[in-house]
Amino acid sequence: MFNFLKRLFGTESKIFLTSDLHLDHTNIIKYCNRPFKNVQTMNRVLISNWNKTVGKNDIVYFLGDFCFCRKNRSRVGKLINALNGKKIFIKGNHDKYIKGRHHFILKYKGESFYLVHRPYEIPNDWKSWAIFGHTHNKGIFVDRENKRINVSTEQTRYKPISIDKIMEIIHQYD
Repeated sequence: MFNFLKRLFGTESKIFLTSDLHLDHTNIIKYCNRPFKNVQTMNRVLISNWNKTVGKNDIVYFLGDFCFCRKNRSRVGKLINALNGKKIFIKGNHDKYIKGRHHFILKYKGESFYLVHRPYEIPNDWKSWAIFGHTHNKGIFVDRENKRINVSTEQTRYKPISIDKIMEIIHQYD
């Protein structure tokens, strides 16, 4: 799959993952103790961090809960268009107007990753690494014992993380 994406988007493309931006969601600041004074500041910082990290030709697997735009479908499109890269969406529980998959299996440099929003939807028989969101700042970023990685934005310094950085982390003790 990675070779197909590389041919489609060019050899300069990088792959990133993230989840749970919850753009336009005022209460997420309180719920997750985010360091923003208001939703406008949060939106501005999250969009800026994304665009400083992700290039126009990069690929981003977004693992759910993009925004809290329940009554404004056009707002969702504007927010998506404000972000660099080709976005591949995995649907989260707050993604009313997002078209996306339930899960995706990403094969990259000899590893297989099960991408899903909720960690409890990872199949019991999945033995490789799984990457998820949904849990925000609860739990740890990398659970080596269970081969689980939480890419909720609170876990990744409020910006997408590259698959190459994830590979570096999981092979750190090989």
